[in-house]
Amino acid sequence: MAFGITRREMDSWKNTVAQGEIAFLTHYWLDPRFPDMRTVTKVGCSDLAKLSRWCLDNGLNPRYIHNRDPFPHFDLLGPKQRELLLKANKLDQLERFRLI
Repeated sequence: MAFGITRREMDSWKNTVAQGEIAFLTHYWLDPRFPDMRTVTKVGCSDLAKLSRWCLDNGLNPRYIHNRDPFPHFDLLGPKQRELLLKANKLDQLERFRLI
């Protein structure tokens, strides 16, 4: 379940993903499979080839893309989440969710 984002932020992410661009959306998140994780960043793009390339370029296995039409995405957690948010200059998300 997602917490800490607005409808406007979600809609903006969805619009960017639908346009075939890479989009980042970080939110608070609870999942019993990952008890130590409090946030997740969804990196989405409707262009699966582009999202797969993004994964490979960043040392991630595209096999773990959640191919959920119309918003395919890759879930970033932990140190890789922090690393790739920094790389993408998403300082607002890093600061807001206290990831730095």
